[in-house]
Amino acid sequence: MKKCLFSFVMVLTAICSVAAKPTVDRIEPPHWWVDMRCDTLQLMVCGEGIASAQVSTDYKGVEIAEQVRLDSPNYLLLYIIVGDDAAPGTMKLKFADGKKSTTVDYRLLPRDRAAEDYKGFDASDVLYLVMPDRFARGVNSPSDASRSKGLRYKVNVDRNNPNGRHGGDINGLREHLGYIDSLGVTAVWVNPVLANDMPGGSYHGYATTDYYSIDPRFGSNAEWNDFVAEAHGRGLKVVMDMIFNHSGSNHPWFNDRPSKDWFNFPEGYVQTSYRLSTIHDPYASDYDKRLTTDGWFVEAMPDLNQRNQHLMKYLIQNSIWWIEESKIDGIRMDTYPYADFNAMADWIRAVRYEYPNFNIVGECWYANEGGEAFWQRNSKVNAVGEPELPAVMDFVISIKAREAFASQTDPWNGLNVIYDHLALDYLFPDPQNILTFLDNHDTDRLLLEMPENLGWWKQAVAFLLTSRGIPQIYYGTELLMNGKKEGSDGYVRRDFPGGFAGDKVNAFSAEGRTEMQNEAYDFMKKVLHWRRGNKAISHGTLKHFMPLNGLYVYQRKHNDKEVVVMMNGNDRAITVDMSNIAEILPAGSTRHDMLSGVDVTIAQEMTFPARAILILEN
Repeated sequence: MKKCLFSFVMVLTAICSVAAKPTVDRIEPPHWWVDMRCDTLQLMVCGEGIASAQVSTDYKGVEIAEQVRLDSPNYLLLYIIVGDDAAPGTMKLKFADGKKSTTVDYRLLPRDRAAEDYKGFDASDVLYLVMPDRFARGVNSPSDASRSKGLRYKVNVDRNNPNGRHGGDINGLREHLGYIDSLGVTAVWVNPVLANDMPGGSYHGYATTDYYSIDPRFGSNAEWNDFVAEAHGRGLKVVMDMIFNHSGSNHPWFNDRPSKDWFNFPEGYVQTSYRLSTIHDPYASDYDKRLTTDGWFVEAMPDLNQRNQHLMKYLIQNSIWWIEESKIDGIRMDTYPYADFNAMADWIRAVRYEYPNFNIVGECWYANEGGEAFWQRNSKVNAVGEPELPAVMDFVISIKAREAFASQTDPWNGLNVIYDHLALDYLFPDPQNILTFLDNHDTDRLLLEMPENLGWWKQAVAFLLTSRGIPQIYYGTELLMNGKKEGSDGYVRRDFPGGFAGDKVNAFSAEGRTEMQNEAYDFMKKVLHWRRGNKAISHGTLKHFMPLNGLYVYQRKHNDKEVVVMMNGNDRAITVDMSNIAEILPAGSTRHDMLSGVDVTIAQEMTFPARAILILEN
């Protein structure tokens, strides 16, 4: 087994012995596995005065390499080597302080899955993004009062409050996996589900207060594991949302900081500038860079210092623990560029060292292609260092999509905006490993209000599902859920109709949807099911033609499999000379349109109805 090198900072402060028996309140991670590729295990031991204890074990194959004492006397870090000859079992850790001692059991488990079996997600997948609190509540889920026992902040469900908890949970997600599967997606990206014991309830999950526990209002660790297992049983992958840039201000670390540098700006709240350009700006000042990366996202989310090697080892282990424990298929990392560049690159290397086929997508929110491309592994435009990030999010397309698809196409507008966006893909080392989306939980919905017809909406969906990249659909898009963030993020995070007891409408069934909603649902479902296993889409090359007279044409091709998409980007019929696409479809060529089910023969001149879409295949 290859040793994982890890340097340790020795704290020279003397720790005074106490007469009381050592108290161990918590050990993180709560258990580990033998036969991991990295043999160095960090245990964070928490308990009053525990730093004064000396720790020993006689477990075969295990060696306590170092005991690290930080600034707080209530934390003790153990660095343990789990050797090749260590067998699964219960390891006894003896904590001695003078003549007093405490023995604690710690489990080492067998691995039940090979590292290569974690396949990750790729362009053959379509992710369905779900905010658990707003999707559905399990029929037999316990009451909120019983679930909230032990929480510091007990927040009642109030579905009339767009910023409050609405009561959705993991059981609700699991019970509706059939709906998600039948839609035709292949993966579920779940917004954060870890404990958020915060004032106001932190329904969105982005203020973590316990990195090893599912928020009890969402369910339990066991229920999360069951959800992942059932999703896998249906052939669905699960992508877990994680946040290493910041924690919640009610995390125990914040009130009892393991070390003085555990958080950035430890003296108090300093807000980030949100100016990500400073990270790659060749002229940026140190002050501006530091304000971007070390400033706090909001006051309730203090900024973690990933340059602290003990904290970073904790976070690395935490992500590996959730992969091994629950068998997730991917990670979406929140606010990726706001964390330390080098530390996050080390995190990705550590995860992929354990799981070579695993995929990670980072939230890199830029309004320009260069900023996005800077962060992808093997970036062609990054002069700072190797970012290691396999996949980035295409925020540019989400920013431009509504105007591009809803407006009329002329030489500079409409679908030409989409053409120009893709024309900059030369910046990306791997355009197929870009997460593409029309909207998500942090943006306005693609539809600001219910449309009069589905012309341009269908084109946007068709493009998303047939162009390059890994598509992501935000829950309810198939139902034409609409809204904008003005006034509250909750307006773009409304409850899925029918997901909660007492809902007057159940949109999980066709009977509960309007005629237009069923038209939208059926369209998306048809394209999604057709997309499954389609090599031309998941692995094919892309060739597109500059929109002329309002017609946008592009080809996806893999070996002898070919798909050609045609869109009339106008609200009126157009007649087009087709000679410009002769290199892929010369006049007289016949292809099958999967949408209409009829064969289409290419003529020298063709007329396309308003907002026409053809998805032609050979």
